[in-house]
Amino acid sequence: MTAAPSAQQTDTIETADTVDRAIDSPDEAARKARESTLLTPRFYTTDFKAMDRIDVSPLRAEWDTLLAEYEGDNNHDHFQRTPAFAEEARQQMAQWSPELRQEFLDFLISSVTSEFSGCILYNEIQKNVTNPDIKALMRFMARDEARHAGFINQSLKDFGLGLDLGDLKRSKAYTYFKPKYIFYATYLSEKIGYARYITIYRQLERHPGKRFHPIFKWFERWCNDEFRHGESFALIMRTQPHLLRGANTLWIRFFLLAVYATMYVRDHTRPMLKDAMGLDATAYDYEVFRITTEISKQVFPVSLDTDNPSFRRGLARLFDLSTRLESAKKRGGVVGRLQQAGLAVQGLATFARLYLMPVHRHALPQQVRVAPAW
Repeated sequence: MTAAPSAQQTDTIETADTVDRAIDSPDEAARKARESTLLTPRFYTTDFKAMDRIDVSPLRAEWDTLLAEYEGDNNHDHFQRTPAFAEEARQQMAQWSPELRQEFLDFLISSVTSEFSGCILYNEIQKNVTNPDIKALMRFMARDEARHAGFINQSLKDFGLGLDLGDLKRSKAYTYFKPKYIFYATYLSEKIGYARYITIYRQLERHPGKRFHPIFKWFERWCNDEFRHGESFALIMRTQPHLLRGANTLWIRFFLLAVYATMYVRDHTRPMLKDAMGLDATAYDYEVFRITTEISKQVFPVSLDTDNPSFRRGLARLFDLSTRLESAKKRGGVVGRLQQAGLAVQGLATFARLYLMPVHRHALPQQVRVAPAW
């Protein structure tokens, strides 16, 4: 599960850090995980009574097939480190530049926090509902996300920076989302998580010399968990057609743009990882957008025109404004604050122009589920 933005946030160009601080201690790693900005993963809570009322009977056959897949648990043996894992990681880490080390640590912390966010949300839902369909689904997804978070945290421990997940659960701020926002945002975060991981995996499959850490070998089966989680929310949304038409399509457009813009700015703010993999950050992002757009046609009646030159210029401008905002924050003082205010207004205006661009519209397929074929 990847970070999803708050529907209430308008500071669309806020960067992840007020000050560029090195991740060099457990306390700093914990501080990084607790951050709540647009570019960092959030913890969520929702309306449990509304979740309890979900009726999946219109898609009973597809739902039961999905739950049987969860029950089969084809990744039960996957998230286990081999003896060679730690040794390979140790040897490769010794060759990294300080900049790559910092970006990889940022990636690990963000990923642990994101996966653990899903674990907490799904676990809280299953504890607070009696609906057997939703309860079973949330139990399975919480199981998966707990494995993911624990596995990534083991790699953080190689650096002596493992997170105390129990403390993180108690200390990180929570954001309330209505169930429909949970559906839109979580569906997208799971599907874009799949697209990100599978694109990286395929690149490193073609260029194994660029695989600078063994964790990337686990991405193929891992990202299929993300894909299946997204399928679950696709089925839930398709059982509630009102969520996918009328004024709600405006929320779908918002979440599509917010998730894509957040990913673009973050990837370009932290480009070293992509460079080390032999990937161009911009080309990588648009490939991920392409895959996510194709998948999301299973449930969303609109999609963004990410190939439109104006759209691409808009995302590039958001990144430029983000970079300038970071400089203004570091400058501080009255002038720095005035610059921040002006840049924030420009960022909001840029986001609004992107939001108002024409979108592609399409009919929803009769068969909801799709296969992870990328």
